[in-house]
Amino acid sequence: MKYIRLLLLTCTALLGFPVVIPAQKQILQLGDRREIFIDSYLIQDLKNVTLKLHNPEYKGKVMDFDLPWEGQFSLYTTILRDGSLYRMYYRGRSAINADNSMAEVTCYAESFDGIHWRKPNLGFYKIDGSSENNILLAEAAPVTHNFCPFIDDNPNRTLRHRYKAIGGSGKSGLIVYVSEDGLHWEKLRDEPIITKGAFDSQNLAFWSASEGVYVCYFRTSNKGIRSVSRATSKDFLTWTEPVAMEFGDTPLEHLYTQQTSPYFRAPHIYIATAARFMPKRQVLTDEQAKLIGVNPSYFGDCSDAVLLSTRGGSHYDRTFMESFIRPRSGLENWVSRTNYPALNVVQTGPEEMSVYVNEHYAQPTAQLARYAFRIDGFSSLNAGYAGGEVVTKPFTFSGKEMEINFNTSAAGEIRFELQDDKGKPYPGFTAEDCQVLIGNQTDRIVEWKGKTDVSALAGKPVRLRILMKDADLYAFKFN
Repeated sequence: MKYIRLLLLTCTALLGFPVVIPAQKQILQLGDRREIFIDSYLIQDLKNVTLKLHNPEYKGKVMDFDLPWEGQFSLYTTILRDGSLYRMYYRGRSAINADNSMAEVTCYAESFDGIHWRKPNLGFYKIDGSSENNILLAEAAPVTHNFCPFIDDNPNRTLRHRYKAIGGSGKSGLIVYVSEDGLHWEKLRDEPIITKGAFDSQNLAFWSASEGVYVCYFRTSNKGIRSVSRATSKDFLTWTEPVAMEFGDTPLEHLYTQQTSPYFRAPHIYIATAARFMPKRQVLTDEQAKLIGVNPSYFGDCSDAVLLSTRGGSHYDRTFMESFIRPRSGLENWVSRTNYPALNVVQTGPEEMSVYVNEHYAQPTAQLARYAFRIDGFSSLNAGYAGGEVVTKPFTFSGKEMEINFNTSAAGEIRFELQDDKGKPYPGFTAEDCQVLIGNQTDRIVEWKGKTDVSALAGKPVRLRILMKDADLYAFKFN
């Protein structure tokens, strides 16, 4: 092909008019990455198979925002898993109309399982003469309005800067704080790192190993709609000009927070559990609002959580417009600025992930709830009882065996065929050679004629042909 292209280019130069050069088929480079079925990146053809959204299951309240310095306006929660320790950071605020004021503090809680949480007495600041409180940062407005930390995985960062955080307002810009232990924080410098943005919600940053840069996602406006922009940096101090995120041909909706972060099992894919805000979509009457004690300024709207994804760049994929987490029953869950997901999905069991949601905003019962779902289980390829078929785009891989996360009914099944980039099955890897896969496993190894070794095809163009019946396929990778 290389020599044919050179010949055609030479003809173009000699003849003085262009000669059409055949387009080369794009071969995706998967290596040994895990791929989850949350977008159409890998999909070439679907027949009687759809991408299905899976809603996490409510697991109950994990914490009340009931301390005097926390209160009914506590919000913008971040969950970090640091080895065996789970850390929680959130805004504490009991007073209304106190945005960006000294009434706002950053609070801290921790857990060893992500389910049972405690608020340690940090002793950093005095409240009413006592230092027995869980206040991590105070007297640092407007940073404490939306202080948002992350663990910096950049291999070139210093130990003293292992934790970084951003916070601030449209007036101040985003200010950087750093920490070695996640508890003791200091301002890195007075000057903001990014100034072009509204910033009036939770803004976030992280190190992207796949892009090789720091990425920051923050609040901006798009035609009067609350939206998202992003910027990147090599050193966390000098940032590119903000670029507005695009959503394809899907309707623009108010995203109050976007909560974008690398998925911990496939960090080249960023998952966004965003708060979708529906202004003036009022559910409660004045009498109902008074009954539950919600602040009069906070029941004229409602909100839920939606799921977005991106593989870097300025485009979000909104495969699913439906709600990821619907408001639960009860009037308390149908007020303004409730049902806002915390930042980050974390693993809380061998086969379980959790996402946390702020509930009962602007009410005496303000709390944080946990929702759990299957590992990799944001969405899946789904086929009904009649069966269906999927063909992927061509890719190359590295590894010796193919691992899948799947489940079927007792009557269902999945089989795989490994084809070349022209659709011809590789000998020994046809669908008929594949063991019929029945069950419910997160780490099943696929066999063909009783063998799992696929290393003979490593580095070669491969397409997957997937035959499914009453089954879900969540993810696959090559080990």
